[in-house]
Amino acid sequence: MTERTKKQIQDYIEYLLANSDAERPMWNKEMILQERPNKWNYIDGCMMTALLSLYEITGEERYFRFVRDFIDYFVLEDGTIKTYNITEFNLDNINTASNLFFLYDKTGEKKYRLALDHVRKQLDGMPRTKEGSFWHKEIYPYQVWLDGLYMAEPFYMRYETRFRKMEKCADVIRQFENVEKHMKDPKTGLYYHGYDESRQMGWADPERGVSPNFWLRSLGWFILSLVETAQATDESLYYEKRYLQRLLAELADALIPFQDESGMFYQVVDHPEAEGNYLETSGTALISAAVLKAVRLGYLTPRYAKLGERAFDGIAEKYLSENEDGTLKLGGICLVAGLGGKQNRDGSLSYYFSEPVVENEAKGVAPFLLAYTEMLRRQPSEN
Repeated sequence: MTERTKKQIQDYIEYLLANSDAERPMWNKEMILQERPNKWNYIDGCMMTALLSLYEITGEERYFRFVRDFIDYFVLEDGTIKTYNITEFNLDNINTASNLFFLYDKTGEKKYRLALDHVRKQLDGMPRTKEGSFWHKEIYPYQVWLDGLYMAEPFYMRYETRFRKMEKCADVIRQFENVEKHMKDPKTGLYYHGYDESRQMGWADPERGVSPNFWLRSLGWFILSLVETAQATDESLYYEKRYLQRLLAELADALIPFQDESGMFYQVVDHPEAEGNYLETSGTALISAAVLKAVRLGYLTPRYAKLGERAFDGIAEKYLSENEDGTLKLGGICLVAGLGGKQNRDGSLSYYFSEPVVENEAKGVAPFLLAYTEMLRRQPSEN
């Protein structure tokens, strides 16, 4: 990372924060495009995680204050959370709560602990597959999506370790085992975006139940989930922690052959030649952040750092640029992608290529900033 890139990113962060608050964050393009009020959601949660990481590495209190003010807009004194409904049974809604651990530890405020307890109750009622995996959402029966592993499992493992004497940690590991069993492709080592235990969805393979393709961002969520869950796993769970690290190393190895010469990865990872495919920011940034953090924590050997650094530099080179007015933008971000639903999303190549590509959206910005903080940690101290 050059000094010019570093200066660009710092200016970009200032631009984002100056134009955002909890009621109207400029990085939440889904909310803006739908012209609806903001609510408790994983998109903002990812940004708060990135800003707390930035606070950790820089020590600048303004980052922490921004996060605290943002979260406090939603979290009330009794621990209830405005706009959050447990009975939606949506794993995406768990993610933002991971930031409450940090706020609770730093401030000691009871409302954050109460809010953690409140969110944890959702997992008790989450519908599950017959093998015990959480459904991604109640509206997607018997379906497991890679995204959901990141949204729920790091929180689940951390809560059980901190507050429940590791009571349900085995349940966390079992959910990863189910994903490895059903969603890992034995040929490439990559993981399919979704799995339907019932085999009822049109996108599901009738024999294996998996969706047809390897969507980049889902792989990014999954590899970061492995790092974050391993970090939350107590060392006394020796074999469980090493199991997560094994999955992590195997997935990193599987991704290396598909890394473009630019350092980035394609929207559908294994079809770079397909018409309409493109180098995508959010998934590339998630992989960069995950790999660099895993190297720092000792879960991956130092040789993997090149994978993460090349991915980060590739994004900065291709998609971080200036608007005509001198403000900065980060492009190449897939707005959203899923399976089934009202849109009948079939998981085909043409489907993944058809979703809008946008700028300054947190599903790309937040992982990019997470990767940026890991790049900063790798630089020698100036002191």
